[in-house]
Amino acid sequence: MSALLATLSATAAAAVIALPKAAQRLHLSRAKHPSLTGHARMARRVAGLIPHYAYSERAFFRSDDPDETVALRRENGFARLAELYRTRFARTRAETDAVRDGLSDLQFTGLYRVPFQYAGHVRAHLGAGAFAAASEGVTVTDLDGNVFYDLAGSYGVNLFGVDFYRACLEAGAAKVAALGPVLGPLHPVVTGNVARLKALSGLDEISFHMSGTEAVMQAVRLARYHTGRRRIVRFCGAYHGWWGEVQPGIGNPVPTRDTLTLADMSERTLKVLASRRDVACVLVNPLQAMHPNAGAPSDSALVDSGRKASFDRAAYTTWLKALRAVCTANGIVLILDEVFLGFRLAQGGAQAYFDVRADLVTYGKTLGGGLPVGVLCGRADLMRRFRDDRPVDICFARGTFNAHPYVMGAMSAFLDRLETPEVAALYRDLDATWDARAARLNALLAEAELPVRVANMSTVWTVLYTRPSRYNWMLQFYLRAEGLALSWVGTGRMIFSLAYDDAAFEAVAARFVAAANAMRADGWWEGGAPTDKAIRRAILREVAAVRLGKLGARLGLRAPDRA
Repeated sequence: MSALLATLSATAAAAVIALPKAAQRLHLSRAKHPSLTGHARMARRVAGLIPHYAYSERAFFRSDDPDETVALRRENGFARLAELYRTRFARTRAETDAVRDGLSDLQFTGLYRVPFQYAGHVRAHLGAGAFAAASEGVTVTDLDGNVFYDLAGSYGVNLFGVDFYRACLEAGAAKVAALGPVLGPLHPVVTGNVARLKALSGLDEISFHMSGTEAVMQAVRLARYHTGRRRIVRFCGAYHGWWGEVQPGIGNPVPTRDTLTLADMSERTLKVLASRRDVACVLVNPLQAMHPNAGAPSDSALVDSGRKASFDRAAYTTWLKALRAVCTANGIVLILDEVFLGFRLAQGGAQAYFDVRADLVTYGKTLGGGLPVGVLCGRADLMRRFRDDRPVDICFARGTFNAHPYVMGAMSAFLDRLETPEVAALYRDLDATWDARAARLNALLAEAELPVRVANMSTVWTVLYTRPSRYNWMLQFYLRAEGLALSWVGTGRMIFSLAYDDAAFEAVAARFVAAANAMRADGWWEGGAPTDKAIRRAILREVAAVRLGKLGARLGLRAPDRA
């Protein structure tokens, strides 16, 4: 009997010990967003289950079961568009074709411009090319002499317009010309850069890196070093560079066990942060305020009209302040990743815009004045890479090209201009200006009864679609035909520079409406799909058919060729 009692007592004790851990795991699970974006491990598994298949040429135009008259309009419209691309972009396409086999980056971006089922037919006929010859003001010119309004924004670098950065590069090079490309010794412009970055960030110390990804890596490493904790928290859908720890889902071949992906703008997330003692840092990319808990919008994933985006400055400010309070109370380092947005929202960056002070802040993109750069600003106690009482216990971080003289020169020239009255004037009523422009374009689209709208966070825009369709991704090709240049993610992200005046914007708006009108005339928004849910179910059936080896003759599906 005594042995039985001892066993029962031990079992009960184990259960009592396990209860807090089980509760912690439950709270963590509830703090994750229910979508696949919020469950990185599951997203990778699902991605591995989706087989490649492609529509035949006939099925390409009929994947949503349209009337045959509509399908024929699509075929004729596509043929006209393909001929325009063939003749108008001939030299630019030829140069792209010549280098594609040797440039893996181009192969990747070229593949993911549209949903994969359609990609082969699009690449064969609507390749506009990846080369440009010149830029000026708010335009870029390709190898064939076609002039486009630039809505790609150089991945966010181009905040003030290409002429601004051209001047920064020239002035910066002149500042450091006497030293040249000597690495190791610092050029004196570094002194001014450090002083001004401390003032801009409101933080104590600076370190220079060659990319935003490197700056974020160092921020996370320092947070772990000083807290002695291993976990990092990122928010569902946010991007912080392509290194493994902060990209735990699709795209990263290595599992990340110390990264927690939690829901953005969630009280449950705040409760998890308040209850755990193993979290070193929380990473925030303020761009995520435009599409909380969703991945960056891209036309490669635009399989229906379910894309959503909006921006509520007050709500996101409230969230950041609550997050700041929880991090402070629990010894968690708050890292604000401003690599993309940088000074796009305000001269003082996102910290000034949202009135929230982070412990560490990363910058990149535009701060380099046109050259590659990453910058980490932080509290003095967090930036130190060694311990006074343990000299061998260090947090190593160095790079051959950190604080390169020419990068520092261009940065100095950028910071010079950032402080001028002319640039200050660009920030005056910034939100009001760009909100009004978005409203203007939306009014034109509504007046024309087009199923397209835009949402914006200042100068960063995304295109939304109001009618169920499998072909929304076609709009990017009509936009290019009208002289609007987008990045490789298509209509998911348009990035304006502050060099756009009212006349240039009106030209963009007119061309945008013309492109949407042309797309409508060719029948792409007249399919047979009644709802977005019906579209997603149809795609799931296609995937299942391919997985089961039934290639769906009715839909004309083709499995990849095998040697």
